[in-house]
Amino acid sequence: MIVRSFKEIEGTDRHVKAASGTWESKRIVLAKERVGFSLHETILYAGTETSMWYANHIEAVVCVEGEAELTDRETGKTYTITPGTMYLLNGHERHTLKVKEDFRCICVFNPPVTGREDHDENGVYPLLTEPEEV
Repeated sequence: MIVRSFKEIEGTDRHVKAASGTWESKRIVLAKERVGFSLHETILYAGTETSMWYANHIEAVVCVEGEAELTDRETGKTYTITPGTMYLLNGHERHTLKVKEDFRCICVFNPPVTGREDHDENGVYPLLTEPEEV
């Protein structure tokens, strides 16, 4: 059993800040836990816009605070995301989040992230893995 809080991982290697400066993420469950998913609390900052494409992952996101406009760049459709709203990127959709007020969300990734990922020039997280235990 693992018990940990978001508070206790602040400032550790599980607390990742994007090179772009548009978001930070506390990654409370990672690939090294070997449970088949990762779990994060992510904050995207008001007034920012982040374009992403999880070509290697499926992501589910639940907004718990704030507001953002989500654009599916595949279809052009736009959604307002507010607390209690979930979106699932089950088709590896290219998408953009335009943040109106600090947007705090809980995210689940499959396959799990290692904690070292940041978006590349295409908005993609590389598919990193943890070494097999021997």
